[in-house]
Amino acid sequence: MKIVTYNVNGLRSRISQFGSLPKLLDSFDADIICFQETKLRRQELTADLAVADGYESFFSCTRTSDRGRMGYSGVATFCRVKSAFSSTEVALPIAAQEGFTGLVENSHHRKCEARNEIVDDLEDEFAKEELLKVDSEGRCIITDHGHFVLFNLYGPRAECNDDERIQFKLTFFKILQKRWESLLRQGRRIIVVGDLNIAPTAMDCCDAGPDFETNEFRRWFRSILAESGGPFSDIFRTKHPDRREAYTCWPQNTGAEVFNYGTRIDHILCAGSCLHEDHDQQGHNLMTCHVEECDILIQYKRWKPGNTVRWKGGRSIKLEGSDHAPVFTRLLEIPDTSEHSTPALSARYIPMIHGVQQTLVSILTKRQLAEQIRSCEMSGSLSNENITSETCNERVKRSSNDCSISGVSPVESCSSNQESEGSKQSKSLPRNETMKKARKSQGSQLSLRSFFQRSPNPINNAKDSNSGISMSQTDVLQSGNHSDTSSAVDVQCSVSQQDALNSSTPTQDDHELSSYPLEREKTNAALLEWRRIQQVMQNSIPLCKGHSEPCVARVVKKQGPNFGRRFYVCARAEGPASNPEANCGYFKWAASKSGH
Repeated sequence: MKIVTYNVNGLRSRISQFGSLPKLLDSFDADIICFQETKLRRQELTADLAVADGYESFFSCTRTSDRGRMGYSGVATFCRVKSAFSSTEVALPIAAQEGFTGLVENSHHRKCEARNEIVDDLEDEFAKEELLKVDSEGRCIITDHGHFVLFNLYGPRAECNDDERIQFKLTFFKILQKRWESLLRQGRRIIVVGDLNIAPTAMDCCDAGPDFETNEFRRWFRSILAESGGPFSDIFRTKHPDRREAYTCWPQNTGAEVFNYGTRIDHILCAGSCLHEDHDQQGHNLMTCHVEECDILIQYKRWKPGNTVRWKGGRSIKLEGSDHAPVFTRLLEIPDTSEHSTPALSARYIPMIHGVQQTLVSILTKRQLAEQIRSCEMSGSLSNENITSETCNERVKRSSNDCSISGVSPVESCSSNQESEGSKQSKSLPRNETMKKARKSQGSQLSLRSFFQRSPNPINNAKDSNSGISMSQTDVLQSGNHSDTSSAVDVQCSVSQQDALNSSTPTQDDHELSSYPLEREKTNAALLEWRRIQQVMQNSIPLCKGHSEPCVARVVKKQGPNFGRRFYVCARAEGPASNPEANCGYFKWAASKSGH
């Protein structure tokens, strides 16, 4: 059995990176995959984020409404199974629980422990409000796989001067330890995976300072390990006791992956006896008898060996992926369990993902409503056609009596009325439909050269048009027939319109010709001004002392007296001080705060 833990730094982003959720999961080729920092709220869970064929999934999302804490954490466990029902597979949990206090809603852990026993044991030492607060950030999913209980954890992060979060983190791990001790007293085996946000020793941190070992969280972590008399084994360090620079996390904002300048804060721990009959003998435990291997999947690192950096004031190339690397372990000789089905906490039972099952009545009602809407649309279009045709016929009759006055034929009157009706209908159409019709009617787009081309003989054309006008006027005066009069007026109108177009075209061309150099001059001026601004900005950026390269500007985002203030640092990726190619550590405050 293969188990993988991975801080995805946003599940939606990792799915987009791999193309789909199934492709992301299949890339690990693992039986159980535990994600941390999914950054999803429960109302954001959709099928493409939570459901994949061949996997059962279990989610814990943040429930707090505190500022800056909504949708930023979250964990998810995916179990690869052949069947979700009547299965004997170990990967399929027999029970699942959201959170570890037993107080979170929608928890289904009847087979893990009695709910009242969990709550009573914890409430002896912690207030109920405190327990709910610790379990409200979506940091734990527990799945019971029969032979072991799996904890998928995302440990809190706390800055050294943030007393509130330090206390939160202490309470978080203290309650967890209580839960683990309760399970171990019952003879259960425990596997803990996830981003605990704790580097246990100086070997697991690139820049361990003199006070590194005295950190209270590190002291707590080491206290639960077998080397200090605790029940747990750090599987990676047990398998690789002397491996250095084996990191799983690199700061995003410093490009530290370039020089492998990080920390090992993603862990897999195990505790409990082995599955053998002689498990009580010395040396027999889950670690020594069933753990085959454990390692870091460095192929998921954002920085690849073939990448090339670009310094000279620029950041290194944009790295795609999480700022963490996955860690895996492989277990041996894990037998099947008794027949069971997927727990009720599974994502397949979340209504917002799969929706509520439709009834036959609702399907027929929707179908009848759709048919009514379709019939109304058809009757509406037919009535519009009838109204248009009736209006046209009536107007033809009226126009035949008034033709001598208007000088327009009845057919033209009808066609013009149809055009006006069409224009009214086009106004009611959506804008994109009218735009499409407009593009079709306009024909091909004019080129710049067409504005500089003139008609071949404008003077001769003008003479021909004038002679045409005089002939038509003579015909009108000499003719006494009504039909001849109307047709002559039509000729006169069409020729006059053509003359107006011919006379207006040169004026429009002259305007375009005169405005073109002006627009080009404005564009060139704007471009020169932008280049000048860029040059001023470039000259104001200081050069770092170590490489004499332009620095990068940053802004203080942490609350305090310097909040919002800009500063400059070396643009290179962070690395060991002994490496001259790494960040030289240059720092300089900017003249004023950003935005002032």
